[in-house]
Amino acid sequence: MINHNALVFNDEGWIGDIPHIPSPNFDARPSDTAVDLIVIHNISLPPGEFGKTGIVELFTNQLDPAAHPYYATIHTLRVSSHFLIRRTGELVQFVSCDDRAWHAGASQWEGREGCNDFSIGIEMEGTDDRPFGSVQYDALAKLTQIIRARYPIRGIMGHSDIAPGRKTDPGPFFDWKYYLHLIGEV
Repeated sequence: MINHNALVFNDEGWIGDIPHIPSPNFDARPSDTAVDLIVIHNISLPPGEFGKTGIVELFTNQLDPAAHPYYATIHTLRVSSHFLIRRTGELVQFVSCDDRAWHAGASQWEGREGCNDFSIGIEMEGTDDRPFGSVQYDALAKLTQIIRARYPIRGIMGHSDIAPGRKTDPGPFFDWKYYLHLIGEV
């Protein structure tokens, strides 16, 4: 298990001592744009299954459309996230936090469109219809802490908050009160 207390950013926006699986699905942030938002998502591939390789394959454009019927509908998507927190609490990084990951899509926060420009995306391995585990919340709280130490974060939102009507994640089973308690906000 990763020692979440030892996690630190390097000068290029990557966290050391965790797996890095670089995604090609990113680009440069607009110049002079502060990273001030964290967006929390959920994902499972195949849907409702955990611990599989589908998420990594999706984020690295290697998803086999024949491997699962659902994959045939999404294999051409070009998406990513900065981080994934597995059900085990394992943390994986796909994109440097200094770059723009393609996680939020059409989105808006505080009157600004295109949240990918100024946010860090964190995927929780999960679904809208199941609770997340305490090891995931612990990893998310520690990750939030180190992101806040490097970037001027002003908000933490769910994908559903920045893309209402289009997205539902992290879903009704994401325990905002518990998470906010862990990061010292309640």
